[in-house]
Amino acid sequence: MRSKSLILAVIMLAACALAQEPKAYLSGKLLEMNSVPYGIKGAPNSSAEADGTIPAKASSLLCQEYVLETSEVTYRIVSRSKHPVLLPVGEDVRFRLQNGKVLLRVPALDSKEREYMVLSMTPRGESAADAAPIHLNHLQ
Repeated sequence: MRSKSLILAVIMLAACALAQEPKAYLSGKLLEMNSVPYGIKGAPNSSAEADGTIPAKASSLLCQEYVLETSEVTYRIVSRSKHPVLLPVGEDVRFRLQNGKVLLRVPALDSKEREYMVLSMTPRGESAADAAPIHLNHLQ
């Protein structure tokens, strides 16, 4: 009797673990890719680096920066991988935001989820200066 209740409890726990909510993916489009100088960790060690110029040893290191556009926001993202895969520009992608990073899937390429870091986010749509005034009172 005791073993039957133990087996039933294990089955119930497994069913609860598998009944998680599905991951909610957002959709977007990769608009462009730019090769930008790879960031160097640590403090600048020369006056040229302190001025913002790229040292000779890092000038050959480039990483791919992608522009990901959604219906509301435009993201600039870079890969966090040491060996990033080149993504097809112009393709629709699925992604989700988690803990300050973007987890990206490209259905046209494969179904792997790749991790990217967000460099900037820009809202799309009208600017605040061009927006029409909003009337809070329905009688106006």
